[in-house]
Amino acid sequence: MTAGLLLCLVAAMAETGDSALVVRLPEPARAGAVSVEQALWQRRSVREFADEPLALEQVGQLCWATYGITLPLPGGPAFLRGGLRAAPSAGALYPLELFVFAGNVTGLDPGVWRYRSETHELVLVRPGDRRAELAAAALGQEFIARAPAALCWSAVFSRTTNKYGARGRERYVMMDLGHSGQNVWLQAVALGLGAVAVGAFVDEEVKLAAGMDAREEPLYIMPVGRPRG
Repeated sequence: MTAGLLLCLVAAMAETGDSALVVRLPEPARAGAVSVEQALWQRRSVREFADEPLALEQVGQLCWATYGITLPLPGGPAFLRGGLRAAPSAGALYPLELFVFAGNVTGLDPGVWRYRSETHELVLVRPGDRRAELAAAALGQEFIARAPAALCWSAVFSRTTNKYGARGRERYVMMDLGHSGQNVWLQAVALGLGAVAVGAFVDEEVKLAAGMDAREEPLYIMPVGRPRG
């Protein structure tokens, strides 16, 4: 870890009062060189990744596309947790959580990091490269371990079911996940990256690999990296 990054982490921890390791992500870009139409044309499932690191800026942009704040509402209802986000959500209840399994990211130590949408930060959950654990939990899909990073979504279903009941669990949370996942896939293409959606895994093993709390259930894995060739 560089001295500059260490100072940034110490400053972030001092501001938040958080004893966990915190990385403040670069400000997300609001315009890019690739149009939405181009990204739609180019989007494919990518399982072969070049042996190249991701930049912290790329990881930050992907996190923002997943669930980043697009309209801060600091005085809004507590359930908003900061404001309206890049992906729509039934009742603006935002049941999803995002983990980043970082293994080869410039400016980010290997580990499992939780994305904090409210402040556009990553909070360390488990130190060390956990990509192989995630691949094993996903029934041995080794391309997950070969990607420089993998995103993993979970849901706190009660955020939605407390208002919408069973339909919230069966329908609305899954709609939220679809919106968020497609955002990331198109953002990856716009950054010159490739990704693939993974739904085959053992839930409890993914929970352990990510360090999820008891309220959360894993839903989706998306390894991301530069396509090979």
